[in-house]
Formats: sequence, structure tokens, C-alpha cells
Amino acid sequence: MKKIRAAVVGYGNIGHYTLQALEAAEDFEIAGVVRRQGAENKPAELAAYDVVSDIRELKDVDVAILATPTRTCPDYAKEIIPMGINTVDSFDIHTAILDYRNDMMPICRENNAVSVIAAGWDPGSDSVVRTLMQSLAPKGLSYTNFGPGMSMGHSVCVRSKEGVRNALSMTIPLGEGIHRRMVYVELEDGASLEEVTKAIKADPYFASDETHVFAVPSVDEVRDMGHGVHLVRKGVSGKTHNQHLEFNMSINNPALTGQVLVNVARASMRLQPGCYTMVEIPVIDMLPGSREELIPHLV
Repeated sequence: MKKIRAAVVGYGNIGHYTLQALEAAEDFEIAGVVRRQGAENKPAELAAYDVVSDIRELKDVDVAILATPTRTCPDYAKEIIPMGINTVDSFDIHTAILDYRNDMMPICRENNAVSVIAAGWDPGSDSVVRTLMQSLAPKGLSYTNFGPGMSMGHSVCVRSKEGVRNALSMTIPLGEGIHRRMVYVELEDGASLEEVTKAIKADPYFASDETHVFAVPSVDEVRDMGHGVHLVRKGVSGKTHNQHLEFNMSINNPALTGQVLVNVARASMRLQPGCYTMVEIPVIDMLPGSREELIPHLV
């Protein structure tokens, strides 16, 4: 069996756990890791791998896993797809996903490549569960309740604000899909908590949620990468009311994101050229092995 050669682009929390998921996947081999600083100050856990500053320095890459901040994912995808390399990412700005997909579709088709976007756990695997729930009860209401736990996308967003040295954004579920954001920041010397708070609350990541910002001496002292979700749908199957569906999970946030990215990297090799979200991909294609091998076990 020819193994899929994957490059990890970015080596923060998601990149670290993506590498672990690739190491555990027998149908993949690691083409290398792309970091801004290249091989400079190369971490010990990357000693066995090529570490470069440009993906063009790696050989025979089939798929690039973009473990980069959300707002940079489209730029990386638009740069890499024309090389004929598939891309997958965990872009998580829900309101911008359709526009991103529409932008990428012609680029993918012109270059005979695949891009799978918004493939984390939400958006991503939770999206697949929501889709299944809605199919089972077509009329009704769905609620997605996150946490309590660390939101990586929100935390990265806060760290980008002027005056912030480090940050943690915690998501607290209030019920019926409503959330409170508890944000803990380490401030740069001379930074104003009031100004930082204004910048955070004005960002689209936070603008629609109740948000509280606190200054702390050390974010590392309060950090916990655990997270979770409780999905609920109450609705109607056919003409029968009071169908109640629930899905729960409690997770390590970046570890699950890394696993999902590897799953969709595998699926990308089985798709026709184009740009996809996870709800458009057969779930079985995210697993290693042929359908003939999997169906007797799964069905």
C-alpha cells in the first residue's frame, strides 16, 4: 500500500497533536514540518523529520495539513493548492465558511486538487452529528452547547491583540446554545486592561457573546486544554413529535482537532477536485481501509 505523504504546516498546539495522530496512522508517512523559523531551534520531538520554512523544500507531498491560525488558513490554502497539493484545515469562523468554500472551489478545480476546510470538531465532526440529527428529526430545533473548556480559536484571537502577552479564552455553556466567554490575559508592560477588553469585545469572535476579561499574572497557571460539547435536537420524525436526540463528548481540544485533520487528509485523497466541508464527505472515507473491509464491521 502506498502511504499518503503529509506535511504539517505550523507547529503550535494543533501541529503538535496532528503530528502525533500522523505517527499513529499506518497509512500515512510524514513528509516534514513547515515552520516560520524552519529548522532553527528545532524541537527534540522533530529530530526525525525534515523541518523547513517553505513547503516547496519538501519532496512528494500529497496533502498539507494547515495547523495555522484560522485567519491565515485561506492564504496558505491559496498558495499551496496551485502546487497540486491537497490542503486540509480547521478554519473555525462559522459565518465565513461558505465564502471561503466558494473562493477555493475554482482554484481547486483549476489545479486538480482538493481542499477540505473547517475540519476541526466544531465546525467539523459536530457539524456531521448536527446533520445526522436534523435528518432524523427534520422539523425541530438544535442546540450546540460548548464547554466548559478552552477555545483555541478564541484564545489565538486574543493573543493577537495589542498589549496581550498570552491569553486563555474559556467557553461556559449557559444552555440552549448560548455561551459566556471568560477571557484571561497576561498583559504586556504598560498595557491597559480597559483598551484590551474593548479590542476583544469588538472582534467578531466575541461580539455576539457575553464576554468577561480578566488580567492574570500567568495564563499557564490557569490553562486547561479540556473542552466538550452537548448537542441536543428536539423535533419531529415524519408526523411524530417529541423526538429527543443528544450527543455528548468531553475531549482534549487540540488532540481531537489533530485527529480530525488527519481523518480528512485521508478522505481528501478519495475526493474529486474541489473544496469541501466535512458534511459533504462520506464518513467512511475518513477511516483507513477499503469500504469492503469496513462495511461488514460498521454496518
